Amino acid sequence: MEKTSNKASPKPSFTPHNRPPSPPIHRLHHSFSQKYGLIFFLNLGSRLMVVLSSSAAAEECLAKNDVVFANRPKFNIAKHLGYNNTTVVSSSYRDHWRNLRRIGATEIFSPARLNATVNARKDEMWCLLARLSNESLGEFAKVELKSMLSDLMFNNVMRTVGGEKSGTGNPADYLPVLNWFGLGFGRELKKLAQRMDVFLQKLIDDHRSKSCKITVIIMAGTDTSSVTIEWAMANLLNHPLVLKKARDEIDSLIGEENLIEESDVPKLHYLQSIMYETLRLYPAVPLLIPHMPSTDCTIGGYDVPSGAIVLVNAWTIHRDPKAWDDPESFKPERFDGNGEKIEQSHKLLPFGLGRRACPGANLAQRMVGLALGSLIQCFEWERIDGKEIDMIEGKGSIMPKAHSLQALCKPRSTVNKVFY
Repeated sequence: MEKTSNKASPKPSFTPHNRPPSPPIHRLHHSFSQKYGLIFFLNLGSRLMVVLSSSAAAEECLAKNDVVFANRPKFNIAKHLGYNNTTVVSSSYRDHWRNLRRIGATEIFSPARLNATVNARKDEMWCLLARLSNESLGEFAKVELKSMLSDLMFNNVMRTVGGEKSGTGNPADYLPVLNWFGLGFGRELKKLAQRMDVFLQKLIDDHRSKSCKITVIIMAGTDTSSVTIEWAMANLLNHPLVLKKARDEIDSLIGEENLIEESDVPKLHYLQSIMYETLRLYPAVPLLIPHMPSTDCTIGGYDVPSGAIVLVNAWTIHRDPKAWDDPESFKPERFDGNGEKIEQSHKLLPFGLGRRACPGANLAQRMVGLALGSLIQCFEWERIDGKEIDMIEGKGSIMPKAHSLQALCKPRSTVNKVFY
């Protein structure tokens, strides 16, 4: 007789697919600010975090005292993917960072350099327009924009930087002891870093002096810009009168015989207002890149020790009812061509403040303006089945839409005149 085992069969591992919802971290911090105040402290394991939710506090730290707050906290992701904290974003405020910033300002982000690479960005925009036109074949067709925009921005950044095509927190950053037990993300980050090294090696060989800044520009420039355009298009689809007004402005100033150029964007004031309003409501980095004070200091009268993690919740600041009329609504008219002036008032800070502000802000605004203007000029856009586009935010340090944008598009006469 066959013996039967008394051992219980192993239970299948449980993989939860239907978890309860949890808010994005910037919304969680916003709710804390409503309860505890516009400056509050969190103890995260062995790390102290200070979260700022007012423009006054942000200005105090990043504009008036930006030297004190010019350092970055050390995280594992910057160690493994940022070449041991040596990129322009993650490196400490020392000679190395100043050198990177200087090289970036002259060789990549200077007006002369950006003007020299304008045709590369124009070529990539034409590729996207042709791709959309071929998919629609003269009629309304359903398109998924997220992947197309990511490809566009990736190739734009690669060609601007290299001359050719080509967000989760880590608990071990707050409880370093977890690294001893393999409970951080170290192994995954190392594997990703190895794949990235292979991918970037050719660029590094060709541009060895740029090796420490290429990585961060590719990673940051691609996602932030494509996410911003996706949010902008979603808002335009939900506000067809705004879309019509933007198209009328382009048709009036540019005409239907010529495609919009990068140099045209500054004179399209309503288009720029749409960009600023999108950055206000949906900043690509809702919690600005963390800062770390180099000495003990005060913020808003509160004592903050050196080495603390300081976060600025730009998402909350951009929706402050004391600073903005009807802050939850999409109203480009609020800027009226004065977006840059309002940005300088520190009420709008999508690119950060002070000496550690985003060095690629000018490039990002050029790419977003050209892409958004081209999509408006060249295509008719409608919502699928007339249903309102959801504006639910996904999770991540770079704030995506929870669901990628899908819409109906049809070429306008401009496309036929230019491409055929």
